[in-house]
Amino acid sequence: MALRFEVLGRFNRARAARLTLPHFTCQTPLFMPVGTQGTIKGLTTDQLEAIGCQIILGNTYHLELRPGSQLIDDLGGLHKFMNWKRALLTDSGGFQMVSLLHLADITEEGVTFQSPVDGKPMLLTPEESIHIQNNIGADIIMALDDVVKTTITGPRIEEAMYRTLRWIDRCISAHKKPDVQNLFGIVQGGLDPVLRDICVRGLVERNLPGYAIGGLAGGEDKDSFWRVVAQCTAGLPEDKPRYVMGVGYPLDIVVCSALGADMYDCVYPTRTARFGTALVPEGVLKLKQNAMATDERPIDPSCPCMVCKNYTRAYLHCLVTKDPMGSQLLSYHNLSFMMRLSRDLHMSILEGRFPEFVRGFLRVQFPKGDVPKWVHNAMEVAGIDISECCTPTNCQHDAMEDTGVDISELCPPTKCP
Repeated sequence: MALRFEVLGRFNRARAARLTLPHFTCQTPLFMPVGTQGTIKGLTTDQLEAIGCQIILGNTYHLELRPGSQLIDDLGGLHKFMNWKRALLTDSGGFQMVSLLHLADITEEGVTFQSPVDGKPMLLTPEESIHIQNNIGADIIMALDDVVKTTITGPRIEEAMYRTLRWIDRCISAHKKPDVQNLFGIVQGGLDPVLRDICVRGLVERNLPGYAIGGLAGGEDKDSFWRVVAQCTAGLPEDKPRYVMGVGYPLDIVVCSALGADMYDCVYPTRTARFGTALVPEGVLKLKQNAMATDERPIDPSCPCMVCKNYTRAYLHCLVTKDPMGSQLLSYHNLSFMMRLSRDLHMSILEGRFPEFVRGFLRVQFPKGDVPKWVHNAMEVAGIDISECCTPTNCQHDAMEDTGVDISELCPPTKCP
């Protein structure tokens, strides 16, 4: 085992911890930006380090397609290849079973993909996934799991869960670098609490360095989403990191942290930036809107990032409608926002003021008190009283036209784009 996980502070289920990995010592809760092929689009590794990024996520499937894991290994591993001195995590390629389902054929042996690059077949087995990840050299590597959408019901969910447990043993056997790379297992089972429980217990029996909760953020309703997270975190070991895969909405991260999760990843902050949308405490700011054209304020007056210190909404409006630099600056700001949220979560737990932080976060996001019912239910389980900032209502939010802020897209079904 090549990690150390030390819980430094708690509030009920929520915990602030120190996660020591071979290349970096991290503070949790933490958000990991997605650099599918070894890069966060438009940003340098120096910029990512400057905003406090601790772990970058890369994708096994895409890195093997281009430039190839053997080349990465020959050139000293992904850390050296991309000039990133902090921690890395590689996904197993399992997510592509959903995102590239039309190109994939899933059997007990593994997954055969038709390459979107040249059309050639590529067989990804548990053994091959681990071999590729050993070559890439990330601090955390993920077991290949059988991934299905949570919106699917029936025997396919059970089949995928049991296959995931069979494949974890093949991943463990294939892992050649347990002294420098940490293999995490992934809990599957859809929205079925019985199947989730079987998978949690099966993975915990393997005594892995850490555990992920997979198969979420795929369009399921929010009430089902938080209940799966709550169930899995309750069953996973207290002394190991817990990673909720594919989660990137700030509200979801606050809720999951209250329920005892530690790590998150998603393309959302950078992808939404490429569409001209900035993350702000109130929700999102859509800089393509005509109202932004003459607005001389920064994106967020409370944000200390380089973009907010130097550029107006009007300037960014001009860029996002015409120039790639707009996407780069918004990506920088959005990831700065996520890193600051991670630090605020960590420090509020450590300093014993986590409930106050949650209430403050919700008051800003929902100034009318229309906190979604699912959030209220989740906070009850987390032991956090949010009654002072919550009035019974459904998740229908009006655009805050006077400020240009819209919080409506932060309450969709749990699907991280």
